[in-house]
Amino acid sequence: MVLVVEDDPDIRQLLWRYLEKEKYRVVLAKDGEEGLEQAEKSPPDLVILDLMLPRRDGLSVLKELRKKEPTASVPILILTAKGDEADRIVGLELGADDYVTKPFSPREVAARVKALLRRTVEKPPEEAAEFAYGPLKLDSEGHKVFYKKEELELTAKEFGLLKLFLENRGKLLSRERILARVWGADFSGGPRTVDVHVRRLREKLPLLEKALATIKSYGYRLEEGAP
Repeated sequence: MVLVVEDDPDIRQLLWRYLEKEKYRVVLAKDGEEGLEQAEKSPPDLVILDLMLPRRDGLSVLKELRKKEPTASVPILILTAKGDEADRIVGLELGADDYVTKPFSPREVAARVKALLRRTVEKPPEEAAEFAYGPLKLDSEGHKVFYKKEELELTAKEFGLLKLFLENRGKLLSRERILARVWGADFSGGPRTVDVHVRRLREKLPLLEKALATIKSYGYRLEEGAP
């Protein structure tokens, strides 16, 4: 999910239309306070943040986002006026990941968004080879899954999806982030693809009926401990 915090209604709608066309789920906020409320209510995968905002300015919002655990590492793309070099530098020093100056091309913004999300979904340098979750075991190197000591047949995407959930137990994962990790940042299909594969996983692994929670309008979370 991409959170756009921008007070200009024309720019908000332009970004919303273009990003939705690129298959991103977009949430809009018209000022700094509303942006923080939206981020707290549903932590985004990326924030597009204008620096000149009413009620609470963009730099203040940026500081607050970087203080809180759910948004501390979320990529932030700031929007600045052409001559605001000082604010742009301060924004980067406060933890913004990239910037775009106004006026901008929505295609450029979409490209920056895709690049930032790609950076956040790269695999860690070291990852566990095996995962155990109750009677479920996943062998990453052997590409095998066992449930109650019986080997299961999973498709490549089902295997990748299950591995992602096991790696991120207790964490809320949006459909967009799941798509980027399992299908790749350039995948052109919609987020409902995730729902279809989750349903198939639940059919093959009854354990997940209770353990894998559906978070309405957002994504999924695998409980810390197996039921």
